[in-house]
Amino acid sequence: MLLYPFPPLVPGTLIKRYKRFFAEVELETGDLVIAHCPNTGPMTGVYLPGNRVWLSHSTNPKRTLAYTWELIELTDTLPTLVGTNTSLPNRVIKAALEAKAIPEIGDYSDIRCEVPYGRDNKSRIDFLLTGGDRPIYIEVKNTTWVQGSLALFPDTVTTRGQKHLQELTDLLPNARAIMLYYINRGDCTHFAPGDAADPTYGLLFRTAIAQGVEILPCRFNNTLTGVEYLGLAKPAWD
Repeated sequence: MLLYPFPPLVPGTLIKRYKRFFAEVELETGDLVIAHCPNTGPMTGVYLPGNRVWLSHSTNPKRTLAYTWELIELTDTLPTLVGTNTSLPNRVIKAALEAKAIPEIGDYSDIRCEVPYGRDNKSRIDFLLTGGDRPIYIEVKNTTWVQGSLALFPDTVTTRGQKHLQELTDLLPNARAIMLYYINRGDCTHFAPGDAADPTYGLLFRTAIAQGVEILPCRFNNTLTGVEYLGLAKPAWD
């Protein structure tokens, strides 16, 4: 199911990423451009200079950088397009919620984004769904780190991610609390917490499940025309 169409994408070769938000790319024309890299993480296993990438292009004169790095092709086994734009998952999930494409979420009629919640109301939940039996809080985490066909999150220590698990747990039992892992590549069939990268997160992950937090590891396939939903990955944690 195509959930999100890409604009026309421009191919090139990744030269380097620097200062976190900049990527130097050589286009097929031979021109070197600096593209915005909307990804603050380490991009473990995904930042591979020399690999083929695709950029979107904006004609907005107010933008500092006209290009945005959207995809990179990995070729360890079968060629796989991996999403590098971490602002995209929430747009895709919103489209999926509007289409009611994830049946495990259940009934709702209203979708709100970035709603204050948590301790002292200082956090913002990605999505709050209402209109069913209980409100449904959904936090979205982008996932690109893999070991074979196993997707893992996180790929580094994330105190913010730890806090989100605790705040979701605090919502129970008056609401449903869902941690949705957006698996931003189509070559993974299973999901587990990245214990090796952040053991504390792994412990909080399992504690949250035991207390009633729901885990939805959603698989997405990137093509040059858009993003397709593939369904849920299988759990691979004990």
